[in-house]
Order: sequence, then C-alpha cells, then structure tokens
Amino acid sequence: MPVYNATLQKVDEKETRRYAGLARSEDFPTKLISEACLEVQSLAKPAGIYEIYPYQSEQALIAALEPLKLTGEVIKKHLAGAEKVAILAVTIGKQLEQAITGHFEKGEYTSALLLDAAATTAVEMVADQLNELIDQQAARLGYKTTWRFSPGYGNWDITAQTAIIKLAGAEQIGITVTETSMMSPRKSVSAVIGFIPRSSTMVTAADSEIKNTCANCSQVDCHSKKTK
Repeated sequence: MPVYNATLQKVDEKETRRYAGLARSEDFPTKLISEACLEVQSLAKPAGIYEIYPYQSEQALIAALEPLKLTGEVIKKHLAGAEKVAILAVTIGKQLEQAITGHFEKGEYTSALLLDAAATTAVEMVADQLNELIDQQAARLGYKTTWRFSPGYGNWDITAQTAIIKLAGAEQIGITVTETSMMSPRKSVSAVIGFIPRSSTMVTAADSEIKNTCANCSQVDCHSKKTK
C-alpha cells in the first residue's frame, strides 16, 4: 500500500475563511486568518495512503482479500461502470487537535475556531494532492476517474468507515476508527475513487461536470457553503 508523504507549503487562507463561516465577513481581521494558517503549517504532519482493488460494478463489490459489498444507492450509482477503485486515507496528525483543545481551554475561542477551520482546509488540501496522484496513475492505466466519495456522503452509511480505513491500510499512518465510526485523528479524510475505462460509452460520474463540491451536497444552511 503506497504511503504518500504530502507537503503543505501554504494553507489556503480563502478556504480557511470559508470553513470558519467568514466568507461574507469582509471586515474580519486577515491577520487572524493568516496566524491560524501558519500555526497549522507548523504543526501538521501530513500523510496519506491508498490501495487499488478490482471492483465488480453489478454486485457493488470491492474484490479485496476480505471483499466489501457497498450499500446505498448513491455510492452504487457513483461507481457504476467502474472496473477498479482506489481507497484512500489522509491525515494531518494529532498535534493540531491538541493545539485546538489548548486554545479552547485557555478561553481563546476565536483562535481555536480559526485553527480548526485551517486544519480542515489543510487535510482537504492533502486529500486533493493524493487524489491528483491517483488520477495520474489511473490515466496511465487507461482509466478516467470519478471524484472521491466518502462514507457518510449521501446515503452511504458512515458505518462503512471501519472497512474503508482497513482497505486503505490507514493504520500505517496512524488512523483508527472509533465505535461511533469517527476517524482519529479527527482531521482525517477517507474516500473511494472509481476507475472507469476511457473506452466506456456509458454516462458515468466520471463524466459529470459537477464534481465533489457544494453543488453536490444535500446539506442546507451550511455556513461553509461555497459561493459562486
């Protein structure tokens, strides 16, 4: 299972502002956003891992040594036509969680919330990097890829998290799953990416112009929603 040692040269301040619910607050001090991003950059220990498995689309079955049958119509539709799937997991480590908790314990609520938003931005940036690497590998093999899809999206039950983390080999980079199907460290991401033959004529999720964005999310009144 290839381990990916990601880099975070800079944490995106615009995305951090969005995750903090400040996208429309033009008068919020930019300095505080910058400080949170720098703190994340100094504390983050980014790492990723992934594995590629055969996939039986009609049975919605990941054909691993311990096969996993997917449930939920959204994930089945998303992977329709796929011959393989990449299972990925990324994290930025535990130190940031400790720092966020430390800010809260000191009563530094603004700093804690901004650090949490910057950490979310950072882990998504690491996931994007690994996603791009997987896309490149798929292209070399003659496939197009779907956008990444995580347990808990749509009607894909969050309880699939344990199996997905195991298939990714995420314990090698320190990720575990709690009894309530939450990942630890908390700032971690897992996902499935479908590999669909470029020769395929069926319309699939890989052909959709609507990628893994807010336009694809059913949650309403989200303070982090992207605006056009």
